[in-house]
Amino acid sequence: MTPRGYLIRMDTYKTNAIAFPCEFPIKAIGRAEAGFRDQVMAIVGRHVPQISSHSIKSASSRGGRYQSVTVLVMATSQAQLDAIYRDLTACPAVIMTL
Repeated sequence: MTPRGYLIRMDTYKTNAIAFPCEFPIKAIGRAEAGFRDQVMAIVGRHVPQISSHSIKSASSRGGRYQSVTVLVMATSQAQLDAIYRDLTACPAVIMTL
């Protein structure tokens, strides 16, 4: 039983699936330090070798302490996305991924 008293049957539970291949935005957030963007691009580039410069966007936080890097990739599988996020979160410079 769930806290609200509803029983969830796992065989009827549906997940939202992504249809591959598809364009998928990957965002990494870290401190605004020299080389952060290059670190993110190196990690994503290991998994997606064809990244256009038009697919990369960077932004600084209002106070300038943090930077976000968003990369629009052509994702081919869930395993590929999982590997990208696993490598990004393992990077000490990355505070958060979305």
